[in-house]
Amino acid sequence: MLDIDIEFRKGICFIRLCGILNKTTVSKLNEEVTSMIKDNGIRNVIFNISEITYIDIKGINALLYNYELCNQNKGKILLCGVNNNEVREKILNSRLLKYIREMPDELSASRCINI
Repeated sequence: MLDIDIEFRKGICFIRLCGILNKTTVSKLNEEVTSMIKDNGIRNVIFNISEITYIDIKGINALLYNYELCNQNKGKILLCGVNNNEVREKILNSRLLKYIREMPDELSASRCINI
């Protein structure tokens, strides 16, 4: 199961994910987040995954796709809250951090976008 909380603040879309981001739940992310970024031309996004307990390659690829959308919109996308050891290991073994910068928390990430 995947829960998604979306908040807009100062030109930044904060997306807080909770639960499991895998091949079964990635469609919910695509419906609620990816389509919103695409349809509204959202530029700056911060994904907070501190409450994600599991991620697989489909979930990582969904985050990468959102990066591509924000990049096309001439914006930034950042990742924060990579606290779970299993999630961290999967992310480190993928190419995700080659494209999406990781920050320790939302405040640091929002400061990075506003620079």
